Amino acid sequence: MAEDKLKAAEAKVKKKGFKFGGGSVSTKDIVVFTRQFSTMIDAGLPLVQALDILSQQSESEKLKDVIRQMKIDVEGGSTFAEAISKHPRVFDDLYGGMVQAGESGGILDTVLQRLADYMEKAMRLKKKVKGAMTYPAVVISIAAICIGVIMVFVVPVFAKMFATLGGTLPGPTRLIIAMSNFIAGWGGAMIVVFTVAAVYAIKQIRRTDGGRLAIDKLLLKLPVFGSLLKKVAVAKFTRTLGTLISSGVPIIEALENTAKTAGNKVIEKAIASIKSAVIEGQPLAEPLKLIPVFPPMVTSMVGIGEATGALDNMLSKVADFYDEEVDSAVANLTAAMEPMMIVFLGGTVGFTVVAMYLPIFKMITLIK
Repeated sequence: MAEDKLKAAEAKVKKKGFKFGGGSVSTKDIVVFTRQFSTMIDAGLPLVQALDILSQQSESEKLKDVIRQMKIDVEGGSTFAEAISKHPRVFDDLYGGMVQAGESGGILDTVLQRLADYMEKAMRLKKKVKGAMTYPAVVISIAAICIGVIMVFVVPVFAKMFATLGGTLPGPTRLIIAMSNFIAGWGGAMIVVFTVAAVYAIKQIRRTDGGRLAIDKLLLKLPVFGSLLKKVAVAKFTRTLGTLISSGVPIIEALENTAKTAGNKVIEKAIASIKSAVIEGQPLAEPLKLIPVFPPMVTSMVGIGEATGALDNMLSKVADFYDEEVDSAVANLTAAMEPMMIVFLGGTVGFTVVAMYLPIFKMITLIK
């Protein structure tokens, strides 16, 4: 009877199907699931019962489907880690590796709690960096729209008026009218096509290993953003590695999973070289010293952590420190960019307006 019910449930899930996009299940949904699941396991609820409850109360319909499938797999004799491994688009290798280590060590609830904490901190870090990158993009976009409207609709009106009056126009006015004619004609379309083509080309280049490596190298060398991205990389590396090690994941596997979540090809290659050195028997701190992204303070603290047998705690402290460094860097960057963006926007629009009124001022002077 129980077997028939299980088959019926499996058929229902298969019929429904799973269509997961890259971001179909949000990180926030997974964090909520992980924290609630940890609490239930800690309270002594069986895995199947906990999964059944969560499958009914999750806000994400797609995550509900995944949880139902995992419940069926666990009822069928699979471990929770094995059930998770069937959904790589929802639960990545890092998640699966930590769950497997937690199940093996009998501390699944603790590991899930660490996972939820890690994911929340990673989300906050990503949000801060996105905010720092978004602000200048928004201001520049607004400036481009304002200038485009002025060039296409306002400047031609002035140009017609000046043409009827005759005479030689000032240099700035001639420049603005020439730009207006260019943008209002084929120039505007060319700019749009070029921008779209450039974005598409960059995306295609990033899909290749060599292209992604070159772009990521360039990003790390940018004057202001490069320093911020390096701090983010250190925070992410230490947080991820520390969380994995504290959960009982072997150091080599932990480095592999950390490399996969690096988000930067340069850092990914660096972690791969660190892993090779550790396999050869070197302590973690030694190959870290050869990677320019990691400052001496980080390598020293990692060395102390290894010597005292508290590497996971030391990595966590370094991650906390660099989280604060990122906070400070983002705040300083935003504070520095606000006046620069205002000057840029005001200066661009102001120059255009003044250039249009110069002939009028000249006429008034001649009349006087």
